[in-house]
Formats: sequence, structure tokens, C-alpha cells
Amino acid sequence: MEHNWFFPPHDGVRLEDLAMRLGAELSDQGAAAKVVRNVSPVYRAKDGDLCYLLSRKGKAELETCQATAILCDAALASLVPAHITVLLTPRAHMAFALAGEILQPAAMRPAFVTSEASGVSPMAYVDPTARLEPDVVVEPMAVIGANVEIGEGTRIGPGVVIGAGVRIGRDCTISAGARIQCALIGNRVILHPGACIGQDGFGYGPSPKGGMIKIVQVGRVIIQDDVEIGANTTIDRGTMDDTVIGEGTKIDNQVQIGHNVRVGRHCGIVSKVGIAGSTTVGDGVMIGGAAGLNGHIKIGDGVQIAAMSGVVADIPAGERYGGIPARPMRDFLRDVAEMTARTNNRKKTGDKE
Repeated sequence: MEHNWFFPPHDGVRLEDLAMRLGAELSDQGAAAKVVRNVSPVYRAKDGDLCYLLSRKGKAELETCQATAILCDAALASLVPAHITVLLTPRAHMAFALAGEILQPAAMRPAFVTSEASGVSPMAYVDPTARLEPDVVVEPMAVIGANVEIGEGTRIGPGVVIGAGVRIGRDCTISAGARIQCALIGNRVILHPGACIGQDGFGYGPSPKGGMIKIVQVGRVIIQDDVEIGANTTIDRGTMDDTVIGEGTKIDNQVQIGHNVRVGRHCGIVSKVGIAGSTTVGDGVMIGGAAGLNGHIKIGDGVQIAAMSGVVADIPAGERYGGIPARPMRDFLRDVAEMTARTNNRKKTGDKE
């Protein structure tokens, strides 16, 4: 890949210092003064790069690897060529994520779009009743409504619209084109471009004349600390209760979360997931891409839901589910194996006939 001017290399971190910060063990103390400046995949890593190895499946990629250092478990260290220094750690994936934060801090949250890196742009509109703590940045064309409160160190990108009465905590990043209303947002929250928070939930009652009558949505959205919400994701406000996204949860792009949904702490929700209204999702739940969850159900703590699953009923804590309708993973895989076998048998029978 050609030089990336969007994310230039770090000035350099010594391997000895990096190992200490990551809690890793430097395999060769003679390499302590070597410097890494960037992260890279194994197959195209060059001098100055750091990469990581998770399994023996990556052995072939090491043939073209010229990295300065590689993070891996001690069981994989023998696979690494002699010219590459090994940083030993049983949690290489986590250590690589932490190293990325050290070497590419600017990539940890969306950057400023304009060159204005302080204060309120004269091309933004801030209602006179809004209260902004020191060191809040508001870029051009943003609109901040009446009685909004925004905490110190928060960045408001261009074209953002923040509705009346919204509260946003400290050190948040609200990216270009995001829309927020009827919401209370904690500290260190990241909203990526186009995220929409606090709009009407989908609620209608039958009309005696046919058609549907709108049910008012008068709840809020509460987003706790350290949540990250992807581009073009939508989170509806509650009907009368609140929609809640728990601390540390990470939500991908193009996710839809309905009214009154409660998502627990430290969940991972991948792109295209849809969660219907009044569903409760426990702590530490992982939901694969394009899965759909029915309304008014409960997903227990630590549940894992496979991509493209259709969840129609409660799932007990700690279970792994997949398929349509979603069922325990062992049952889903058995059903897939049986269907595959029947299909193959039909093909064989057809060939003979």
C-alpha cells in the first residue's frame, strides 16, 4: 500500500518501552532499542512496522513479512523468522489494539473536518440559552438548540443538529451530520457520521376508519459512558420509558434499535442488526451482522448470536444461538449438516437416474 497521508507514522516507540506498556515480554533484549512506527498486516509489514499473529494459519504470510516486531503467544514464537523480534503475550489481539492506540492515536476517534480546532465556528449556530463548558469545539454549519448542555473537551462536527434540552458529557465526539434529540449522553461517547439518536419510535394503533393512528413517543434515549455508535445507525427514543445503551457498548454502522430497547454494558452489535422495541439485551452480549431480534424478548448476559439469525424468543444467559428461527448453536449446526447431507444424497440419486 502506498504512503498513507491520512494516518502518518508515529515518531517511534522503542520495543522495550512498548513491551512494558503492553505487558508483553521482549524475546530478545538486544532488540530493546529497536523502534516501531506503525501497525501493519503480517503479509506486507516492513521495517518499522508492528504486526500480530493469532494462529498457525498465518504461517504463510510470514514468508513476506519484514516487520520490526510481531506480537504472538509463546506457542507460535517458533514460526516467526529470526529477523523479526517477538513480543510474547497470551493476548496478542488485545495487545495489538493497545499498540494501535499508542502508534496511531489520531485514528481512535473521528478527526476534525475543518482546520478550526478550537472554539465555536462563526458559521455554526448556538442558541443563546445553550451552555458549553470550556474547550468545546463546534465546527461550521452545526446547530445547537435551546438549553443544550455540552461538556468540556467535546467535539461537534460540521452539520450536526442537536435538539433542545439534549445533554452531552465530556470528551465526546459527535461526527459530521449526526442528529441528536431527546437524549442524555455520557462521557467519552463517539457518534460516527450520520448517526441519528432520539427520533420517534415506530408506534401506531389501529384506526376505526382503517389505517393507523400515531402513538406519541415521549421517552428519551440514554447513552452511558464510553459507548461508540457507527455511521448511519439509528436509535429511537422510548414511547414512555427510556431507550438505554449501556456503558462501553460498541455499535457498528447501519444498526436500528427500536423504542424502549435496553442494551446492557460492554455489548458488541455488528452492522445491519435490527432490534425491535422493548427488547432487553443483557451485559456482554455479542450480536453478529444482519441479525434480527423480535420485540418484547429478553437476551441474557453473555449471549452470542450468529450473523443473519432471526431471534423470536428469549435466550438464556451464556448461550450461543444461530439460524432462523434462532436456536442453540449445536442444534443449528446439526440441522445444517442434515440438510446438506440430504441435498447431496438427492444430487447423487439424480445423477444415477
